[in-house]
Amino acid sequence: MTTKLLALYGLKWNPFAPDVPTEALRLTPRVENFCWRVETLAREGGFALVAGEPGVGKSVALRLLVERLAALRDVKVALLSRPQSGVADFYRELGDLFGVPLAPHNRWAGAKALREKWQAHIDAALFRPVVVVDEAQEMQAAVLNELRLLGSARLDSHLLLTAVLAGDGRLLQHLRADDLLPLGSRVRVKLLLERAAPAELEELLRHALAKAGAPKLMTPELITTLCEHAAGNPRALMTMAGELLAEGAKREARQLDEKLYLEVFAVPPPGAAKAAVGGRRR
Repeated sequence: MTTKLLALYGLKWNPFAPDVPTEALRLTPRVENFCWRVETLAREGGFALVAGEPGVGKSVALRLLVERLAALRDVKVALLSRPQSGVADFYRELGDLFGVPLAPHNRWAGAKALREKWQAHIDAALFRPVVVVDEAQEMQAAVLNELRLLGSARLDSHLLLTAVLAGDGRLLQHLRADDLLPLGSRVRVKLLLERAAPAELEELLRHALAKAGAPKLMTPELITTLCEHAAGNPRALMTMAGELLAEGAKREARQLDEKLYLEVFAVPPPGAAKAAVGGRRR
């Protein structure tokens, strides 16, 4: 968003963009409790899970969690960027994240080096290293099982790692498969996100506007309309709001209102498009 557009509405940032500052994200009681439980889990090791359909706030929960963990002394948080990788690239990325030179063709040596690195961290700190994986539904079963086996020692009585997996409903289905039941049974902390009620979406939208410095950017009627038409999906809500902001800036509207909403998202009456085309042909 251009500086001119921000200045038009007195915004510090675009409140509807995916990359808003972490301080602009709304920390709900459920997410706050999840973050606290993962912080506790990081002292012991194990698996945590965030699941929900696309757009309900999984990535937001992860951003808030990562910032909370990163603020703690001696916590090492690693973000896995390629969940779709095979086992060899999985080891390459772990080696890069934890500063361990690995030879993927020698998996035994790679696992040994990583486990020694993690154990050294545990000996020097109060926390296990934390690996965070977004879009974990893309992970192969072999990679998920490799992560499980890497993170445990002494006949599964000593955990070397904390892993946070986030994904849509496919991840939950994967964890019910026979070859992943050992991992699924080890998930100790869960956050299952669902569609939000209009009142919850309204709180989210008002929070976003206030944090961006323009609480009066939208009329109350528009806020209600957006929240009722977002189908309980925060991402859909922010996408619609972003379209209205762009159109409002184009028109240099002083405030975004319901009239603008109807003009931007109005569905033409049946046959209107054909009539318009026929009129042009005549």
